[in-house]
Amino acid sequence: VCCVLCVVCCVLCVVCCLYYGIACIACVMLCWVVRIDRPTGGGVVIDSLGRGKRSLALDLKNPAGVATLLRLLSTADVLIEPFRAGVLEKLLGLPTASTVPSDYTAGAELLLKRIGNPRLVVARLTGYGQTGPLATVAGHDINYLAIAGVLSLIGRQGEAPVPPVNLVADFAGGSLMCALGIMLALFERTKSGKGQVIDAAMIDGASYLATFVYKARASGLHAGERGTNMLDSGAPFYDSYRTKDNKFMAVGAIEPQFFRLLVKGLGLHNNNNNGSELPSQHDVSEWPRMRKMFAEAFASRTRDEWVAVFGTDSELRDACVTPVLEFALGPNSEISAYPHNSVRGLLSNNKAETEQGQGAEEEPTPAPRLSRTPALSNSDKPQPRAPGQQSASVLAEYHFSATEIAELVRSGAVAMADTNSASL
Repeated sequence: VCCVLCVVCCVLCVVCCLYYGIACIACVMLCWVVRIDRPTGGGVVIDSLGRGKRSLALDLKNPAGVATLLRLLSTADVLIEPFRAGVLEKLLGLPTASTVPSDYTAGAELLLKRIGNPRLVVARLTGYGQTGPLATVAGHDINYLAIAGVLSLIGRQGEAPVPPVNLVADFAGGSLMCALGIMLALFERTKSGKGQVIDAAMIDGASYLATFVYKARASGLHAGERGTNMLDSGAPFYDSYRTKDNKFMAVGAIEPQFFRLLVKGLGLHNNNNNGSELPSQHDVSEWPRMRKMFAEAFASRTRDEWVAVFGTDSELRDACVTPVLEFALGPNSEISAYPHNSVRGLLSNNKAETEQGQGAEEEPTPAPRLSRTPALSNSDKPQPRAPGQQSASVLAEYHFSATEIAELVRSGAVAMADTNSASL
């Protein structure tokens, strides 16, 4: 039901931090996304996830720009805004929202009343959230993970924590949790007829994603320091190993039946080449010696040779051993060429951006895959090349007359992109 609702949504995405992926998700899931950009007077749009979105350049410091936004929101389903706490209220002429949690609900109701659309879902995507001492402070993925305690979990024993690119807080804890919140709010709206405000904080999302680790620590499954536990590179049977050609294999042989297949594939069934006995799988005191034996074995062959040993046609295919494929841009990467990925179409070519020399020639195919209403790749649609590229067409579709549009442009409230490219 949520996916069907998403089909009919028109989403206004007020973009401050351009890299968030939530509106990109909305695009491929058949939503109509209008991105409100600052009227910068042209130039390259740096939103690498902008394809499929349409750009309306609106000056929200201009009263006519604010009035235009409110008119757009009067019929929209969702507003996504990633400003720090209090910024949207200031733009709309409201008192700065309280950052005290007990007062936040009242502020949310006031915001919805000011917008004037009781069915609107307002998704507020930020790092630290709308409440608390850090609500108005700048930050990035690594900071949110650090404060949530998640960063302390990632890395090798005795070494500094390692940031997992910006995938955990920005995209998983932020964008995906926000998308889930939007779906929940839209589903609830089918019963109540009312919208609501979503406080989607990356720190909250990242913390919630770590629920398993909290439970595992309480049970003793993940009780040691960083890099000494089963799933954080502590166990030799759950790690990556360098091969003879300086590539890597990933090992995840946790269950005993899979571990036996791993040991057999490495030629260590009972003894290794020098006759020493292989330690018991869960003898933690012997893990360093087991790791050394595994490392020596993997270093004796190339990655492709190990793929053949543990491949899909091998009796050892359930050993949970796979190649670490190299992330690379360009056509025909080893990721897309890998047989399983090729069959599933894991990556697809972005035709429009390839032709215009923008972005990667290959990019991930949208997920998850719905049987009846699957996501569309938008591979034939480029990202807007300048703020306001679709200003006129968007306003016209919202029933602004040509005279009204001309006046908004004259007043500086709306800007048109200086580009001859066709609209998306």
